[in-house]
Amino acid sequence: MPKRAASPKIRLSWQLKIELLDVTPTVWRRLIVPETIKLPKLDRAIQAAFGWTNSHLHEFIIAGVRYAYPDPDWAEELKQVDETRIVLLDALGYEARSFDYVYDFGDHWHHVAILEDRHMQTSPTSPIQCIAGENACPPEDVGGSHGYAEFLEALSDPDHDDYERYQTWSGGNFDPRRLDLQATNRSLAKIKI
Repeated sequence: MPKRAASPKIRLSWQLKIELLDVTPTVWRRLIVPETIKLPKLDRAIQAAFGWTNSHLHEFIIAGVRYAYPDPDWAEELKQVDETRIVLLDALGYEARSFDYVYDFGDHWHHVAILEDRHMQTSPTSPIQCIAGENACPPEDVGGSHGYAEFLEALSDPDHDDYERYQTWSGGNFDPRRLDLQATNRSLAKIKI
């Protein structure tokens, strides 16, 4: 009797549009993530998709609950829930269709994520993908949205007092309109689900 070909494994995924608030030009990414993704992996995916370096604290605010990696020094004051074992589907429930993600409490990079669609994936593609987006993410430690605006203003004018300093600090090749989806997806493919 001939062997039957294995049927493809079906995974349910969500399409999320994640936008970084309070910056110009607008920075956003459209991600496909498994609906069973745990929050620490979603944090890694957002970091990779936006080009952050994961060198600061973060938190998710989902349905009024604050989830983060526990920090015993701030646990009581911040009233955060340990995100370690939390699955996005469980945190969102069936009613919520958006949530917030805050990265770097000093610069306060506030993102809003909107659940746009559900997908059934049967192909062997990476479980996390960035399918669209716009513009480069601000550099780490630039000083939040206000500092980023000053940074872009200085880089746009070679006669600006801080032009050379910012050119050197940013490596001399920062383009606020650049987004390399292939490089982004290579980074996302390294995340093991």
